[in-house]
Amino acid sequence: MEKSDVVIPQGMEAYYDEFHFAPAVKDGDRLYCSGVIGVGPDGKVSDDPEAQFTQAFESLKSVLTTAGVAFGDVVEMTTFHVGLRANLTAFMKVKDRYMHAPYPSWTAIGVTELAFPGGLVEVKVIARLKK
Repeated sequence: MEKSDVVIPQGMEAYYDEFHFAPAVKDGDRLYCSGVIGVGPDGKVSDDPEAQFTQAFESLKSVLTTAGVAFGDVVEMTTFHVGLRANLTAFMKVKDRYMHAPYPSWTAIGVTELAFPGGLVEVKVIARLKK
């Protein structure tokens, strides 16, 4: 992998420098995005699930935009949920503001915790890069 394959949006440099992972990596005609959590600019997650889910999609949007793609280029989405059943309706409401038909494949997985205390969702996608 080349350094030029690594995608680091402005404001996410610490993930690469301190935690040693890329927000996304280009590989051929695909963009592999690391999971994003609804962490605000203050480094905290909101107590409001809808606000948290919106922040996660906004962070993902930043990664996609930096790579030159959009939500319409996403071909696969995997989401990890704390309280999957309790928060799925709110999550889908937010997701549908960002993801439109034709929809990508999607797998939702219930988990007991995420990397940030209070985090309710982590969103990971693969997108098609533009030629």
